[in-house]
Amino acid sequence: MDTLSEPWVRVSLADQRLELLEDEDVRCVYPVSTSAKGAGERMGSEMTPRGRHEVRSKIGADAPSRSVFMSRQPTGEICTPELAAAEPSRDWILSRIIWLDGVEPGRNCSGNVDTMLRYIYIHGTADEDSVGKPRSHGCIRMRNHDIIELFDQVEPGTLVEIVE
Repeated sequence: MDTLSEPWVRVSLADQRLELLEDEDVRCVYPVSTSAKGAGERMGSEMTPRGRHEVRSKIGADAPSRSVFMSRQPTGEICTPELAAAEPSRDWILSRIIWLDGVEPGRNCSGNVDTMLRYIYIHGTADEDSVGKPRSHGCIRMRNHDIIELFDQVEPGTLVEIVE
């Protein structure tokens, strides 16, 4: 990859780690949780897509930590441990959403491999204890404090490279 002078993100599926970089200098490192089903780009696969992406949009800038989102809209709920325990199978999307868009046609953009149309996000989770282990349904989950911190450091158009 060419050297970049602006911040960019690298997600390592093997290491369950997200790095925020400038050039090749690592500015921040966060544990993440990617798909329990591994890497893959196909629609409906529930796998985490690989390759080059960019931040399509950022959602939830003013939301309180642990705010609940459905269909990219805040529900008005705050996810408490009691609420999460009452719905353990729910795929909680909390705090912030960084919506990704694939930029490699045929790999993660267009047709049945379109990251944006798969609604692949980097987002907060209720299951913070599983961060660092592959447990998601395709998205990249982060601890709520970490997603809020990352959210403030990226902009639409920021490169996100997801590698195995």
